[in-house]
Amino acid sequence: METTPTPHIEARYGEIAETVLMAGDPLRAKFIADHFLADPIQFNNVRGMLGYTGTYEGRRVSVMGHGMGIPSIGIYSYELFNFYGVKTIIRVGSAGSYDPDLKLGDLVIAMGACTDSNYGAQYGLPGTFAPIADFDLLREAARACEQRKFRYKVGNILSSDVFYADSPHVEPWRKMGVLAVEMEASALYMNAARSGNRALVICTISDHVLTGEMMSADQRQTSFTHMMEVALAIAR
Repeated sequence: METTPTPHIEARYGEIAETVLMAGDPLRAKFIADHFLADPIQFNNVRGMLGYTGTYEGRRVSVMGHGMGIPSIGIYSYELFNFYGVKTIIRVGSAGSYDPDLKLGDLVIAMGACTDSNYGAQYGLPGTFAPIADFDLLREAARACEQRKFRYKVGNILSSDVFYADSPHVEPWRKMGVLAVEMEASALYMNAARSGNRALVICTISDHVLTGEMMSADQRQTSFTHMMEVALAIAR
């Protein structure tokens, strides 16, 4: 296909599976490829954003980094959906908890994604768009968590443009039932909606905004595999 390679992905059309797991850290994508995929082949290293295609339990799956923030995942997911024939993207990332009941290592499945970003303005809608997950993927992910007895919650999260906020506004979001904060889900959900495809975000609670608790490097390595297992279980 003449639209590939793109400015950010050096793969040829057909080298990327219809289902892609994406992580902010490209080394997490490499970890998934090395530890879960059979016969992974690297398809991208432009700007160090590693991508691999292999198989998981006989199903063809790709994994790729997406970088940090809405602009970054906005670019990569747009190219995957619109130029590479990708039908499903599942983000596996970290999030900071706003919910006192969520513990470090718990999973959050993002049913919806609030945002303080202006990303949605490009669509010229006469109102405010509510970015949401694909229901079938969400239902399958919740079922996979139940089967594995993983602690999880399903609900709304916040995709923020700001990591180091000059004036944090945690309490207003928490009062509206927002479970956690991360930096990418809303753009991914918007790109999926606009292209007529599917997306889901599964996050591991790596820190707690209310208490200041934070995972160690070792805890991240062992706990993050739970969300990877869930994502791979529904990757099809």
